[in-house]
Amino acid sequence: MKPFDPTAHALSVNRRAFLTQSAYGLGGIAFALLQNRLAAATAAAVKPAGWNGALSEAQFPIKAKRVIFLCMAGGPSHLETLDWKPELKALDGQPFPESFTKGQQLAQLQNAVLKARGPITGFQKHGQSGIEISDLFPHIAKVADDLCVIRSMQTEQINHDTAHAFMNTGSIIKGRPSMGSWLLYGLGAETQNLPGFVVLMSKGKQGLQPVSARQWSSGVLPSRFQGIQFQSKGDAVHYIGNPDGVCQSTQRQVVEEIGRMNGFLAEEQNDPEIATRIAQYEMAFKMQSSVPELTDFKSEPQAMLDLYGVTQPGDGSFASNCLLARRLAERGVRMIQLYHRAWDHHGDLVGGMKLGAKDVDQATAALIADLKLRGMLDDTLILWGGEFGRTPMGQGTGRDHHILGFSVFMAGGGVKAGTTYGATDELGYRAVENVVSVHDLHATMLALMGIDHRRLNTKFQGLDVRLTGIAGNVVKRVMA
Repeated sequence: MKPFDPTAHALSVNRRAFLTQSAYGLGGIAFALLQNRLAAATAAAVKPAGWNGALSEAQFPIKAKRVIFLCMAGGPSHLETLDWKPELKALDGQPFPESFTKGQQLAQLQNAVLKARGPITGFQKHGQSGIEISDLFPHIAKVADDLCVIRSMQTEQINHDTAHAFMNTGSIIKGRPSMGSWLLYGLGAETQNLPGFVVLMSKGKQGLQPVSARQWSSGVLPSRFQGIQFQSKGDAVHYIGNPDGVCQSTQRQVVEEIGRMNGFLAEEQNDPEIATRIAQYEMAFKMQSSVPELTDFKSEPQAMLDLYGVTQPGDGSFASNCLLARRLAERGVRMIQLYHRAWDHHGDLVGGMKLGAKDVDQATAALIADLKLRGMLDDTLILWGGEFGRTPMGQGTGRDHHILGFSVFMAGGGVKAGTTYGATDELGYRAVENVVSVHDLHATMLALMGIDHRRLNTKFQGLDVRLTGIAGNVVKRVMA
């Protein structure tokens, strides 16, 4: 199988652009020639050890080698998780000050009578760092000194699907690559026996916000860089075994012959999707042995299962997925996303928050502690958070979507442990100190991976496409 060649891909894109956009004239031709020369120069550079993607070198010190993104789908309330607001609690049930909300975009509360809703739980300071964490998360509180909490997040999208897309791809335009795809494209994979980008899904008892597959799409990048969803119950991958009567050696011969035929086609056409087909056949063959070994938890001692709160391995729970995420990280998977669908609390905030917290608290803390014990937390970046926050105003028995202020936390991977960054106002309505946009978060995560977000791009329709678009600043104060 030929490795992905960014130079060939750039040449192919430019040829297509020439044929379909020749009306742009000699200026376009000159630009295409310049791009080809730059692409060739980039490919000629020597890659650092472990890099086999499109990027030729690290632009920053490499602090993280992989990312585990714990996606709390539905938007958990920052006011019941990581952002304690005693002033809001004192205002509970009273009219919410109009000075905060006048002229502001709301989701379902637009033109409604707004009343303050205080936090449903208390907060305590934890660890030597004294980070305030909700009483609903006693296990995460125990690893407070490993956390870097950002309390000043803002996003641009107020509806779930577009907010998920913005958090994953930096854009709401369909066809934009997800962060995991960008990492695979830029850095390549450390494993040859498993996909470099794996997605797992779990769900709670309520607040089940749907998540579409476009959230792990490779977009305009070749499809070999897209995320692969593993099933949380049963076989992680469908049809992982050979059909009856087909032995391993016969399967190997079939794969090699298909690869040979696709190789002839690849020599005639500079189409990256041909390389994708070859790679997928090879990967499928390797996964027939690697996936069953990966998902067999028999080697995990009972104490480890108890640490994560796994009652039945492979039961589709967030706890099982967290343990599987550690096993994927050990085997060199570059990007691992765990979606837990339990946080869309327009009603029954009390019950929903308690159930959602119980689902994820123990396993999240166990993942951090387990990676730290194995010496893997230093180069594994963990991100925990949702697509947006929740309003400090009530919506019946719940809270509405909110984009002007919410919280996430990171751990490991070169972040400054035991710290908080940024703040919302006294009622938790708007981020007012050290505001962090989604583009800023992406730029910072890429920087921790050794990547300058302005230099990780691909050509599409004559334009540079980037995860951060034309925005984004690295938040250096959250980096160790």
